[in-house]
Amino acid sequence: MSLGRAPAARRPAVLRRRGLLLAAGLAVPTSRLAAQDAWPSRPARIIVPFAPGGTTDIPARIIAEHLARRLGKPFVVENRSGAGGALGVRAVAQATDGHTLLHTTSSVAVLPALQRDPGFDPLTDLVPVSMTASSPILLVTRGDSPLRDFDGFLSRARAEPGTVSFSTSGIGTTVHLAGEMLRARARIDLLHVPYRGSAPSATAVLAGEVDAGFLSPIEVLPHIRAGRMRALANCARTRSLLPDVPAIAEIIPDYDGVELWFALFGPRDMPPGVVALLMRELAPLRGASVLTDRMADVGAQTLLDGPDPLAARMRAEVPLWTSIAEAAGIPRE
Repeated sequence: MSLGRAPAARRPAVLRRRGLLLAAGLAVPTSRLAAQDAWPSRPARIIVPFAPGGTTDIPARIIAEHLARRLGKPFVVENRSGAGGALGVRAVAQATDGHTLLHTTSSVAVLPALQRDPGFDPLTDLVPVSMTASSPILLVTRGDSPLRDFDGFLSRARAEPGTVSFSTSGIGTTVHLAGEMLRARARIDLLHVPYRGSAPSATAVLAGEVDAGFLSPIEVLPHIRAGRMRALANCARTRSLLPDVPAIAEIIPDYDGVELWFALFGPRDMPPGVVALLMRELAPLRGASVLTDRMADVGAQTLLDGPDPLAARMRAEVPLWTSIAEAAGIPRE
């Protein structure tokens, strides 16, 4: 029996193709073929839909630097503000380059309640990667206010309908909707006083222009520690950050709980394998890291708990905020 080579007609097709490539000098090393399938294969962008320097930038830039070190490709943070954040979100939803990510806030779940056509559906046009951090919204008053606690706040609101005022950073913001949810769930009449941003809202509380304000810890913690402000309640479902401050849900059980959260998304065609890769590479930031330290500085907790909790939160919050905005009579633009 001959031990020579089999006739060409009987060779497997893949071997015949390889022979043709070799003969033509076109053979591609196996390692290069594998590299072509790797992600990222080029510099990646992380779009932040707000102006530079805000709280949303902090985790985005830490994550970008971390991923660049781990994956060997640049990750560039690009601030693209406008339309209440919709402009930047839309850019990611419509991205087709395979290397564009979004780092945004809980406002992404609010936008459909405020805009008739934001240019995207956050439930179908974005792929959840993970929440990166969360922070409770606090109901605060000035340090010398006669409103000593949350029970006192509710009692006065019920006794004097429409006279107890609260400030927020603007109509339709997450903090505004936290107040509107309190109005609806507690069945009280409150006076909303919107300001152009968190800093003016906090200043209004300190100056006594309003009775209270819904604000994030970054604006109020220094004032609380100095005695210039007092926290009346925590809008999250459970006590956090300030253990002595009750959660609204302890007193009003059907209050859904509101947090300011930050999250990483991809466009709708992002493969599951890329999501898994990102979570694998981001895992070291969950423990002691520059991210957990910086988030603690602004009263936030690092999460990085994967796509499922973020997807569940989006499914719950998008319809929730639409119903709260409609009940409050907030018009869609």
